[in-house]
Parts: sequence; structure tokens; C-alpha cells
Amino acid sequence: MKLKILHETLYHYDMPVRNLIQSLRLTPSACEGQKTENWQIDVTGGQRGPAFRDGAGDWIEGWTVRGPLEEIAVRCWGVVETTDLAGVLRGHREIIHPLAYLRSTAATATDQALRDLAASASGDAALDLAHRLSGVVADAIAYRPGVTDARTTAAEALALGEGVCQDHAHALIAVARLHDLPARYVSGYLHSTIDGTPHDAAHAWAEIHIQGLGWVGFDAANRCCPDDRYVRLGSGLDSSDAAPIRGMRAGPGAEMLAVTVKVEEL
Repeated sequence: MKLKILHETLYHYDMPVRNLIQSLRLTPSACEGQKTENWQIDVTGGQRGPAFRDGAGDWIEGWTVRGPLEEIAVRCWGVVETTDLAGVLRGHREIIHPLAYLRSTAATATDQALRDLAASASGDAALDLAHRLSGVVADAIAYRPGVTDARTTAAEALALGEGVCQDHAHALIAVARLHDLPARYVSGYLHSTIDGTPHDAAHAWAEIHIQGLGWVGFDAANRCCPDDRYVRLGSGLDSSDAAPIRGMRAGPGAEMLAVTVKVEEL
């Protein structure tokens, strides 16, 4: 499938900011399942700085913006050709050992409810277990936008019984690690949900490391493994660690954020 993607993040400040430094993880992963035909990144008034591939295999670009500015837009767009590999991440060069992803974070910290949820799934093989864990998370957390936010933890989402893809990913990562399966958070794009509904928003899912197979993606929010509808950007221990945009600004005042994502099949 050939996908055309437009992703715009618009920052508005009620008082002008003097300087802004950003680290962007907004370039599609280099792996067998996807081929980037063209890709561009632009920041309003920004100057591109150093860029590098980190230990997880993600491409990171540094940008600086000198103000004063009241509005800054971060835009990326391009075309990616995807192939369905049944969720298996192949040809992705990285040097971080999978066991590093057994480490818990605040977003994926477990409580008794998560431990009970993890214990409710079993499997004779790691791959079977990972599928079952994704299923119990999907059953326990109904997809409902607006009830959680960026700071909601896996335990809080499970207690609510509702959440979005970020919450499903955090919960799946948490229960997988309880079974000693390395797991990580993945950010990216989704063309459409399993029923064909267009998905004009950024997306997230989990990857679980299976011995002998490698990293395998699981999207509990859609009860499937990533296929050719998905475009992978980057990964981390949780949503904060894998954030497509991270940065710091100099200046007082409040920040308002608006995100637009369009994914179209060519």
C-alpha cells in the first residue's frame, strides 16, 4: 500500500516565546515493512541542527527556533510504501538489547489490577502468550476518546476501563513485562481502523520481543497486529520516551496545541 501522510503540530503561545529547542522523531523507520519514497520536515522559522540515528534505530533531528514568536508549526509530509509483514519488525537496525525494555516507567508501573490481568492470560509459547495478553487488554479497556490524557498511566486507564491507543499500549507493555517479555511503545500512523474507518490522527501500539522471531507489533486498540495500514516512526519505554516531538522553550505564558494528521492511500 502506498500512503500519503501529512502531520502538522501547531503551537500557540499567549505570550511570545524567545527561543525553542526541539528533538523530532518524525521520520518513518528504515525497515523491510516500509519504504519511504519522499519525506520532508519543516519548522516555522526553524533551523535544522544535528541529526543522528539512536540506539533504538530511530532517526532524530534537532531544530532550533529564535523568536519572538506567538505561533510555531511543525510539519512533516511525504509518501511511504508499506508491506504487510504480520506485525514482525524486520531489517530494523538497532543496538539496544531487548532486555533493556523490561524496565518499568511511571506510565507502565503495575498495581494489583494489572498483575491480576497479566495472570489471566497464559500460553504455551511466547508468541501465543503475547497475542492473549493483547486480547485481555482489549477486553479490559474499551476504546473511548476524551476520558484520558497524555499523563494517564496504564493502571489508571485499567481502573477506568476506558481509554485510547496510548492507554492500550501502556497496559499491554505493563502486563507483558510481568511475564518477562520485553515490551516497548511505538508511535506512528494508521490509515484506517480494522473496520475501514479513516484514522486521521497519530497512532500508537506496542511491540513485544519474541525469542527467535524478534520484535512483533500488537495493536490492542484494534485487536490486530500492524499490517500495511501502519507506518512506524519510533519507539521507547513509554509514550514520553517515544514522543515524536520533545523540546524546551524560553519564555512565560501558556501553550496551546493543535494536531492535524491526514493519511491517504494513493
